Amino acid sequence: MPGHFREPPPAGNRLPPPRPGAGRMHRLSSLLRGVPAAPMGRSAAMAAAAGGSGGGRQAVVAQLLLVVLQLAGSCGAGSTAALPVVINTWAFRKATETAWRVLQLGGSELDAVEKGCGQCEIDQCDGSVGYGGSPDESGETTLDAMIMDGNTMEVGAVADLRRVKNAIGVARKVIEHTKHTLLVGESASLFAVRMGFPYEDLTTPKSLSIYSKWLNQSCQPNYWKNVVPDSSKSCGPYKRLEKVICEKWTISQRNVHNHDTIGMVVIGGNGTVASGTSTNGGVHKIPGRVGDSPIAGAGSYADSTAGGAAATGDGDIMMRFLPSYQAVEYMRMGMDPTVACQKVISRIQKYVPEFFGAVICANTTGSYGKLLFLQPDCVPRSYGCNMGVAFTQAAA
Repeated sequence: MPGHFREPPPAGNRLPPPRPGAGRMHRLSSLLRGVPAAPMGRSAAMAAAAGGSGGGRQAVVAQLLLVVLQLAGSCGAGSTAALPVVINTWAFRKATETAWRVLQLGGSELDAVEKGCGQCEIDQCDGSVGYGGSPDESGETTLDAMIMDGNTMEVGAVADLRRVKNAIGVARKVIEHTKHTLLVGESASLFAVRMGFPYEDLTTPKSLSIYSKWLNQSCQPNYWKNVVPDSSKSCGPYKRLEKVICEKWTISQRNVHNHDTIGMVVIGGNGTVASGTSTNGGVHKIPGRVGDSPIAGAGSYADSTAGGAAATGDGDIMMRFLPSYQAVEYMRMGMDPTVACQKVISRIQKYVPEFFGAVICANTTGSYGKLLFLQPDCVPRSYGCNMGVAFTQAAA
């Protein structure tokens, strides 16, 4: 589908000029059918849905915005894909612009990913990235992040990071100062302090309010199953149920936990690829839970011989399929980025028809695409009900 193209921001907010190149111009495209240029945050969108008419019927508002900054060739839109390109999930435009500035000032693709995702950590994008959001069931906010160099195939990642705000920065240090790939929990926090990052409280009045409201709702929803007392009615503490009941976890239980991880792919002027993610995980998760975001090949993947991809959505489901890795491998085979995204989502859908998720893909020529899959159903409380199935695809 065609994108919505906008002029560069006015003077005073304008991005630095592009590198020399006759006839080249900045292009910012926000690609999502029916979504305004500055879409509502998740909470506002849900509130708007809850206020709909029709005898109290409510609609799930599900948004995925692929934000792209790239240099357009002199032939304009529809010409051969151009480099460099910065893409990321959701409407986190400030993160995209930050990454773009890094490239224009001579920084590397890895620098751009770190600073772009780091901007979202500072801005607490949609409450799902950075401090002060998604408290776990003990009330604590923890962070996951990863960064990948598509030239060297090095990965740095942290998970269940506590009391350190700049998770993507710590992940970068894992690449630069260790022979490891992933550090977790308190030990990851100690490593961060050794690298010069300060201890800071990740809890805010907002996250405390979210936690308090959840407790007052008998800890609903939560991620437990096959335990006593009944986890659908109680806060526990839980013990395992002696007789395990194999029952399907429904979409109504899953959708409420989904969150808007930032995933970013940067491709430099010479085709060099880097990718990264940052998130504070699923709200009310069981302490110690790690989702797809810090897992190479799940949250994101980069290979300078093929392209890059990043994923967002139900991390507990998506990490089982390594969607970002698979998308890059499809592009290596010559598939168009949008087709690669489609095939990845279709494979997950085959096994888990009711999941929610999205993948963004870009190849080394600068072509990019995405696919969002949502299987709406009746879901609890203010999340409303929508009985349709929606696919949203976009490519330049």
